[in-house]
Amino acid sequence: METDAAFAKSCSLESALASGTTALTAMIFGRSLLVANAGDSRAVLSRCGTAIEMSKDHRPCCMKERRRIESLGGFIDDGYLNGQLGVTRALGNWHLEGMKEMGERIGPLSAEPELKMITLTKEDEFLIIGSDGIWDVFTNQNAVDFTRRRLQEHNDVKLCCKEMVGEAIKRGATDNLTVVLVSFHLEPPLPSVIQRARFRRSISAEGLQSLKCLLEG
Repeated sequence: METDAAFAKSCSLESALASGTTALTAMIFGRSLLVANAGDSRAVLSRCGTAIEMSKDHRPCCMKERRRIESLGGFIDDGYLNGQLGVTRALGNWHLEGMKEMGERIGPLSAEPELKMITLTKEDEFLIIGSDGIWDVFTNQNAVDFTRRRLQEHNDVKLCCKEMVGEAIKRGATDNLTVVLVSFHLEPPLPSVIQRARFRRSISAEGLQSLKCLLEG
């Protein structure tokens, strides 16, 4: 919140005021993993090959966010916050009228992050942090499966990130593509003992996420 306020105060150029960004951080304190998220970047943990979502996307399709927005006088129009933004939390975007705090009035576009903390175990293999373009074409489990296969092949986290971005481009991703991979072990992940059933899907990863938002509220 302080960063967002400082951002607005220091922006003297119109082009700077028109800037905005989502933000996601992951911090480790001993065995505790804390993830803070504002926007639609996402962190996913692999625990024995199973994807564990460490953050929630802040998009207009989420009913919890929609209720918060409407309580502050905002609205959702055609899937966009106040008809303008595809995210409901972000830093910046002070140029958009009615989005941010003005005096005592709190705007619907918040920079306040949601937090999630878990205790890491030996079963936790790695953490994937990706921007929205990654998750438009990868589901959480698909990203974990892809990463495990690549690490088992070469155990190179930097190369794995490049391969994930390349795969996202092949799948038709058109949004920002940034990914960070944090491995908790020196050795590559062991093959999964339990084989998950495979299903044919005819819906995109973005569509699945939108459906999940609606179902979870």
